[in-house]
Amino acid sequence: MSFSTNDRPATGSAPSPDGVTSAPAIKAVRLRHPWRNLIAIIIIIYLAAFIWDAANRKAFGWDVFSKYLFDQRISQAALVTIELTVLAMIIAVILGLILAVMRLSSNPVFRAISWAYLWIFRGTPVYVQLVFWGLLSTIYPVLKIGIPLLPPAVELPTQNALSFFALAVIGLGLNEAAYLAEIVRAGILSVDRGQEEAATALGMTWVQSMWRVVIPQSMRIIIPPTGNEFISMLKTTSLVTAVPFSLDLYSRSRDIGIPLFDPLPLLLVASTWYLAITSVLMVGQYFLEKRFARGVGAARPDRGGDATTAVIATMEIRTNVASLETDAFRAEDEDKR
Repeated sequence: MSFSTNDRPATGSAPSPDGVTSAPAIKAVRLRHPWRNLIAIIIIIYLAAFIWDAANRKAFGWDVFSKYLFDQRISQAALVTIELTVLAMIIAVILGLILAVMRLSSNPVFRAISWAYLWIFRGTPVYVQLVFWGLLSTIYPVLKIGIPLLPPAVELPTQNALSFFALAVIGLGLNEAAYLAEIVRAGILSVDRGQEEAATALGMTWVQSMWRVVIPQSMRIIIPPTGNEFISMLKTTSLVTAVPFSLDLYSRSRDIGIPLFDPLPLLLVASTWYLAITSVLMVGQYFLEKRFARGVGAARPDRGGDATTAVIATMEIRTNVASLETDAFRAEDEDKR
């Protein structure tokens, strides 16, 4: 008996050890995007032309820019701007958390107070609010603290009690608290209701369940928009000239540029400092988001996963569970026999 030596498949795939011929490997062809590449090249050309034109345009005053970029007055103003941002955000975070909890409270008085606060501070421009804070000593020369209809317990002259820096921090913080309150409320509402019910079943009070269970889980929702608000606050400090406070980065750059009769280079200096500080904040925001997103799922960008990976992983888990259940039923049947 003779055997043919041409029994091998035409595709050239080798038979597997169990005698079954494996399917040929699929050669994937990468999808081409000629129009996308062309548009990217055009954008790069225009961007390079813009940078070249800006570098050679005398109106920008690059010699003045390089002279004042690291000027001591500018660096001190940048530090003051950071202080304004941090202190205002501390006030905003604490007050925003309180307002968010009040909005979610079953007490109608708390809900009404929180709603009225948000309505006023979100409905009026921050510049106008800062102007009012600057006029505080004119509107209220003396702050009287005590019980209504009784002699005041404490009297504070506002002109000497609060500096322009303190008024700027208070004005920025109170305005930002209205926006952070809605961010915190959205984060709390994103947590499943069963988490709070489970905490209550364990004997926790409402405050304990919010502080230990709900709020920590809502941080992954709260952190990204809060980071954006932090960056926005950094740039909003340029409005404190309405108080008036003139030692921030923008006001100081403007004051230096006015005697030179060339404000544009100093505006570029201020913009460069704002951009540098913002870049640092964005890096910190990325790592903070990454930390609070731990254990959320397999489809996170920082782990290189996608939605398909997550679906496949879920299907594999369900298949393994079904297989274990089948083996358990078989073992139970054998024991009965």
